[in-house]
Amino acid sequence: MKVTFSAAINSDLEGLIAIRIEAMQESLERIGRFDPARAGARLRDTFSAVHTRHIDLDGARAGFVVVTAHASGLKLDHLYIRPAFQGRGLGANVLKLVFEEADRLGLNVHVGALKQSASNRFYQRHGFVETSTSEWDVEYVRAFTALHNT
Repeated sequence: MKVTFSAAINSDLEGLIAIRIEAMQESLERIGRFDPARAGARLRDTFSAVHTRHIDLDGARAGFVVVTAHASGLKLDHLYIRPAFQGRGLGANVLKLVFEEADRLGLNVHVGALKQSASNRFYQRHGFVETSTSEWDVEYVRAFTALHNT
């Protein structure tokens, strides 16, 4: 398994929206909120190519990740793996790289997940701790400690 990352460019936006919709559809349907237009709007409204990296597996586009600055660390703003590529450790590999960067900088990592999404278990398994909930989302933080930097 060869995982590579490449920078996104502005013209990638519609393809990234399609990946986001594909990755989120099951979770959104589960809570009765699947709406492709709304699912694409958040990414369209906040898209920054400079913070976005494609995730490729053996040369195939498997997903993307967006990491931005946060008031108290880094924000894992988007991490989407296409369903056909899930269950292969790609998400864990991406988190490892994000954690390495955060630890090198001495920063916490924040992430939000849709309630009832399998991503909640994934983030908890990887050391994120719940900090708050809203009607639709759960917010988490993975705190930097010196132990992470060994």
